[in-house]
Amino acid sequence: MVQIGYTMMTEQAGPRALVDHVVGAEKAGFDFSVISDHFFPWLASQGHSSNAWAVLGAAAQATSRIPLMTLVTCPTTRYHPAVVAQQAATVQLLAEGRFRLGLGSGENLNEHVVGGGWPSADVRLEKLEEAVGIIRALFEGRTLTHHGAHYDVEHAKLWDLPDPPPPIGVAVSGEHSCRLAGHLADLVIATEPDKKLLDAFDRHGGTGKPRIGQLPVAYDEDRDAAVDRAHEQFRWLGLGWKVNSELPHDESFASASGSVTKDEVAESIPCGSKVEDFVEAVRPYAEAGFTEVALVQIGGDRQAGYLDWAARELLPALKEL
Repeated sequence: MVQIGYTMMTEQAGPRALVDHVVGAEKAGFDFSVISDHFFPWLASQGHSSNAWAVLGAAAQATSRIPLMTLVTCPTTRYHPAVVAQQAATVQLLAEGRFRLGLGSGENLNEHVVGGGWPSADVRLEKLEEAVGIIRALFEGRTLTHHGAHYDVEHAKLWDLPDPPPPIGVAVSGEHSCRLAGHLADLVIATEPDKKLLDAFDRHGGTGKPRIGQLPVAYDEDRDAAVDRAHEQFRWLGLGWKVNSELPHDESFASASGSVTKDEVAESIPCGSKVEDFVEAVRPYAEAGFTEVALVQIGGDRQAGYLDWAARELLPALKEL
């Protein structure tokens, strides 16, 4: 049975609302939750981008059952990996073991804010691999001094160390990242139901490890309103990872997605209130071998109705997958 998760989208709601939403998701019966970690929204129409780690601390205290996870944090540019290790260890303690650390190679959209340019994809993955090694070493309780190709760490140690430390997930989009994830991660993350990615993950050591997907949805009793909202806030989705990782500003995403039509968005994102449409959108993830799927309800002001509907109709239907 595929576990179904709830996504706290920092780009579409303020921090207090995000905490309220994950409390509601726990009550509704979602199996787990994830949170995005951005400095910018993809589009100005989303309207928010609060600090994910501050929200996680509040969410850990406001909930008692639902697992928490970053999907995903980039530990290479905006954050130093030693800082990510400390943040993750602290949230794991606050959440009493309910936290998982999802990592990725990042997007220019968020990482450009600290300057220094945006490296090529192969360099970004080199940096991610080195960062994961630093985080692992600190999770082991070691006093770490490290001088690597991309990072320096001087006599670092985590003084508040959870047992166990957070499991580490790595987001993948191709063979290179699948190799890294299979070798270094406890679980894999992908945003498309591509079985080839999971097969590559398995080839590189991922067999038997959890695999988490993510899917945007737009619930609304008025399907046209759902399509409008999905187009307004998520039309960038179809640009693909290779484009999305390179664009530097929300204005860039608005320009690049300007020709995307509402019909095109509605073809890739289930919209409305027909449960079967949402189930059929999740089905490819289950068939590809994903063990968990985190749903993203589009619209920060459309969460309460979605959570009520999910508890009554959607989650029971998805349990049949």
